[in-house]
Amino acid sequence: MRLGLDVSPLHRPHPRGIVRVVAGLADALERRGHVEVVRLAPEPGAHWARWRQVELPRTEARLGLAGIHSCLSAFALSGRGRRVQTIHELPWLHGVDENAGWRHRIWARIGPLRADLVLTATEATARDVRTYSGASARRVRVVPWGIDDVFRGVAGDDDAVLARAGLVRRGYVLCAGGGRRKKRSGAAAAGAVELARRGGPSLAIALTGPVDASTAAAGSVRFLGEIEDAELAALYRNAAAVAVLARSEGFGLPALEALACGTPVLVPRGSAQAEVAGEAGIAVDADDAASVAEGLAHALVVVPHERARGVARAAEFTWDRSAALVEAAWMELTS
Repeated sequence: MRLGLDVSPLHRPHPRGIVRVVAGLADALERRGHVEVVRLAPEPGAHWARWRQVELPRTEARLGLAGIHSCLSAFALSGRGRRVQTIHELPWLHGVDENAGWRHRIWARIGPLRADLVLTATEATARDVRTYSGASARRVRVVPWGIDDVFRGVAGDDDAVLARAGLVRRGYVLCAGGGRRKKRSGAAAAGAVELARRGGPSLAIALTGPVDASTAAAGSVRFLGEIEDAELAALYRNAAAVAVLARSEGFGLPALEALACGTPVLVPRGSAQAEVAGEAGIAVDADDAASVAEGLAHALVVVPHERARGVARAAEFTWDRSAALVEAAWMELTS
């Protein structure tokens, strides 16, 4: 089977998590070799909507593709082949306005009714898709993402990374991508302030990624900017805890990446992140500083077997498994 894979997020700025998903899935599909993957991306300067809706179907016909797999909610509506859509999250259903523009809302509404299959990374997002679009359960399938090997490796020169960041081992809470307002680093900061007020240690809040002008957090905050994955892994390994407290995550890669590094993870109760972390996560009420403080206090006293449980949970999520599930879905669609 020749499968067209829309890898356009690798050629245009997208959130880091989306780029990880596209790269990880594409590489795993090619490595496994069970389907012939044809990577599809527009030329520099191309009109993106025209490329997707006009040029992609033409490419599909010319190359004899079985269909086009999109790692985004947008996909080619016309053409003779099958169509698989990916919906990562529906933030507006959770009171979040980032990535909640009209284009995304339209694709989330009509896409599940036009695509042959819709993929989501968690049951939580699958429920949102069915609720919002009215799509039947058989049209929506859960394919959990994997995590990159850099987060499963051994420690490197962690002391140098901490020194550059101005952090001390177990002296901070890490919010990966926390400079974005949707990541709710303020909830982690409020919990750290409450923990200190109760006589606990004073923990800094370390935020990676770009910073929204509206991002606000109390207490000691370090804005680290964009960093390489190897340094991010070092920051995960040495954090007192990693907080993944967004309301609208569709999966929450940082939760798994941190668990793979043996670090406790705080997740909101009932969230996609809590689904992903399973029993290895520390579930809190992210709207309650006292609850977050209690979660941080728990993280500070975790024992080795709890860290090992997190590593084991993260080990279940591989790009090879993701690719196998995608292959199975396409085999069903084309059989």
